[in-house]
Amino acid sequence: MKIIQKGLNVLPGVILCFLLLLVSMVLADFAGIVMNRLQGLPADAASPMSPIFVAILLGLLIRNVFGLYVNLIEGVVFSVKVLLKLGIILLGIRLSFTDVITLGAWGIPIILICVITGMAVTMKVTGLLHQSHRLGTLTAVGTGICGVTAIVGTAPGIKANDEEIAYAVGNITIFGIIAMFLYPYLANFLFAGDPVRAGLFLGTAIHETAQVAGASLIYDQIFQSSAVVDVATISKLTRNTMLIAVVPIMSYYYLKRQNREEGEQGEMKKWYQLIPLFVIGFLIMAGFRTLGDSGLETGRAFGVFTEEAWSTLTGALNTLGSTYLLGIAMAGVGLSTNLKVFKNHGVKPFYIGIAAALTVTVVSVVMVMLLGGLITY
Repeated sequence: MKIIQKGLNVLPGVILCFLLLLVSMVLADFAGIVMNRLQGLPADAASPMSPIFVAILLGLLIRNVFGLYVNLIEGVVFSVKVLLKLGIILLGIRLSFTDVITLGAWGIPIILICVITGMAVTMKVTGLLHQSHRLGTLTAVGTGICGVTAIVGTAPGIKANDEEIAYAVGNITIFGIIAMFLYPYLANFLFAGDPVRAGLFLGTAIHETAQVAGASLIYDQIFQSSAVVDVATISKLTRNTMLIAVVPIMSYYYLKRQNREEGEQGEMKKWYQLIPLFVIGFLIMAGFRTLGDSGLETGRAFGVFTEEAWSTLTGALNTLGSTYLLGIAMAGVGLSTNLKVFKNHGVKPFYIGIAAALTVTVVSVVMVMLLGGLITY
């Protein structure tokens, strides 16, 4: 009974996100036709306008101009927190496990340096601006690891209040959305013709998993390079696993400081509570694809699916994940972003977000240029 009630509660918001996606597809196609004609290209050429981009803009417009009806909020949150992760999991169906291991392992040095440098600079800027260490800590882990997930995971351990959490989430979201819109073009400018480097850059320079997914999909839709989606996804998920180490370390660091000053004791989250389960799901789907592909070498995938049937099944799962579930989640990202959160703390915390975003971007570009050529895909 509770499950049915929960479903009824989330349904209106999910439907709104889905309708925004459908409208975005139509608007993107129309805008693409107009843009192609203005450039002298055939009207049926690939659209340069991404429906993901349009879905987020529509969501931002609705939330910040008209507001969001209270009965829709639960469904919007469900779209971002649950459907996003399901979409990421289904993206695993387009990869073999060998790809995941190769790209993930070679990307670790790049990711480590980006994460450590970004967090160190963020905390340093926080101190220079005399801002709350709790807010700086949340911004640092959000920028360095995986956005909202890291913020929410760290907040209880450092006893952050709701206002600090909201500002950190807003900060990460705003800069992440800006990056999601701009970085696909920057990636193409810097690494055109090299999907590995472009994907590594998107996966290491953008904060939130949803934003990396959106940026890589925009890149694919505009520059026709599906490999960028694969590389960016693996890079981001590899980065997400660092929650297991970084969040407890940051929580311990802050609690030790606080306990020394106030004589209080804090409770740490258990290690298994910090493992992103959707990362495991993504790897399971990649393993499923690998086993199926290996079965085709001897006849049928899993002894059941012909090559054509297997291709149809994997294609359908990929479309469901990358087009619909992630598209709905992207609309939810726009609907979840309230620009008013920045009024509460003034402009200085905004500078912390700028410093964090720029540091991660610059370090990512440098590291990808130096080490990206070692990775083949």
